[in-house]
Amino acid sequence: MEEREIILTAEGFNKLEEELKTLKGPKKMEVAERIKVAREFGDISENSEYDDAKNEQALLEARIQEIENMLRIAKVVDDDDVSTRKAGVGTLVTVYDYEFDEEISYGIVGATEVDIAENKISNESPVGKALMGHKKGDEVEVETPGGMVKYKIVSIQRL
Repeated sequence: MEEREIILTAEGFNKLEEELKTLKGPKKMEVAERIKVAREFGDISENSEYDDAKNEQALLEARIQEIENMLRIAKVVDDDDVSTRKAGVGTLVTVYDYEFDEEISYGIVGATEVDIAENKISNESPVGKALMGHKKGDEVEVETPGGMVKYKIVSIQRL
């Protein structure tokens, strides 16, 4: 099975490293303590606290492995390499939406860094994919689940 490339901004890479550090340190110790305490309740075959703690441990280990794999294969987009000439990962693209007669800014990030609340969209999303490689002044049409949307790129800057 071929691993797909994971693209991360430097900020996204650092966030994953911090999460990994927390999971391997304080969180792992917390779960181990829960298992220890639950064992003291007696018969583990009918001990829901023990089962819950073991399930949490399994989820924790899976997430640790997932992050380690992502960090291992990640391609980090260096802030210095981010060009403001074309839309790409690590750029903040402001577009004019013809339908709604308004400007919207999208931060283009790797798929693991998407944050809708901050308008950070994936380079693999329909809008992100359509904007990639385009310059200021370009008009871009995007097929979205809601139908065809037309944008004009107003500005491109670093995230």
